[in-house]
Order: sequence, then structure tokens, then C-alpha cells
Amino acid sequence: FPHHGEEDPLRGWAGSGTIFLAGCNLRCVFCQNWDISWNVQGEVVTPERLAEMMLELQAGGCHNINWVTPEHVVPQLLEGLAVAAEHGLRLPIVYNTSAYDSEESLALLDGVVDIYMPDFKLWSPERARRYLRRPDYPEVARRSILEMHRQVGPLELDQRGLAVRGLLLRHLVMPGMLEETERILRWIAEELGPETYVNLMGQYRPEGLVLGGHYPEIARRPTRDELARAVELALELGLHRLDAGSRAMLAWLHR
Repeated sequence: FPHHGEEDPLRGWAGSGTIFLAGCNLRCVFCQNWDISWNVQGEVVTPERLAEMMLELQAGGCHNINWVTPEHVVPQLLEGLAVAAEHGLRLPIVYNTSAYDSEESLALLDGVVDIYMPDFKLWSPERARRYLRRPDYPEVARRSILEMHRQVGPLELDQRGLAVRGLLLRHLVMPGMLEETERILRWIAEELGPETYVNLMGQYRPEGLVLGGHYPEIARRPTRDELARAVELALELGLHRLDAGSRAMLAWLHR
């Protein structure tokens, strides 16, 4: 469907052509889409039907094709993409991921994906174990993001302000975890550079298993001070290409 809730360079005025893939290779206890990521409820489609879906989104005016949580079905997506390309698909492909991606998947995607959009969630293995069920997540995410950046470079926009190629990096600000945010932002600034387009997301809310009372330390939203400090940290580290939503959040918090 045309998604109008993505970052400005993706949604434009006609929306990002979003395809949600059922299932996920993480088990985030706070997942906001746990009904499809944990329960794997979805429609089984053939490569031909997948191609039709992408072509329908293109015909509807969407600016790109946005694969959400795609890592575990990369070969199948590429099969459908080949069919779609034969029938005239010309839109940029967005790979919308948790950053927990295998080297094999990224090798298959080299030269195919136009825009990588990883969400770098947590820095410490201990918290990754507790909240994502994957203690190796930070190491895998760093390696994956570096490879994505090698493939496509910093985010490039056309004259209309729409993304055409490059890396758009997300980070969800978590309650009580500003040190995680600082470590991640510092790594971005040092390893990827100040031209990296970053969206600091402030929409965390208790969801999934957190609602069951097992994770009381994250059973709240981030405070205004936490959200404001996250954006300030990015600016202090020289990350000047912040998404408009991040800047608007800071302005609203300082009203």
C-alpha cells in the first residue's frame, strides 16, 4: 500500500510503495508489529503475484518499492523483482531492515537495492540479548550497515527531494537508554561520516511482551528530555543531515 508515514524523501507526495513481509529474524520484546513479526500471519504469494503487487504500486504513483523486514525472504523477493523488471518496474528498491542481515543476503542485494534503510537498535550485547533475543545483534548490525554504505553511499536526493539511492539510517530512542543512543550516533559519525542521513525516531511505546509486565524498565515512553537530548547529541557529533521529523521533534520539545 502507499505508505505516507515514512521519511520525507521516501513518502514524497504519493507515498512509499510498502510491502510488509510476514515474520522477522529478531524477537524484539517491544515490537509494534508483533502480530505479523511473531505470529507470521500473511498471504502466501508466488513470484508472479509479488511482481504484480510491485507493478500495481508503481501504477498507483508510489515513489519507490519498500520491502519491510525482508532479510529472511531475500531470494524470493529477488525472484519476484526479476519478473517485475521484465514487465516494466523502474522504481527504486528500498530495503527496510532491522540491520540484522547476513553477509550472504547483502551479497545477493549488491547492485539491486537502491536505498538501504536499517534501524540500528541497540549497541550493547547485554541489552540486545534481553530485548532483541540476539546478543550478537550489535556486531552484525555494524558489519551490515558498513556493507550497505559501501554498496550505495550516502543518501542522494533528486531535484524534487525524493531519495534515489543511498543509506538512510534510523534509530529508535528507547526509555532510559541514552548511552545506547550516544554510542550508536558516535559510531555513525566516526565510521560513516557527517553526510549520513539519520532519523531519530521518538515514537517508542510499550508494546508486545512489554505489556505483560516482564520488562518494567521500558514500560514507558521516552521523556521529553530524553528525546531532546538524543537529537542534540546527533547535532553535537556533526550529524547535520537529520530527518525533518527529528528536527521538528526537537523544536516541539523546546517549545
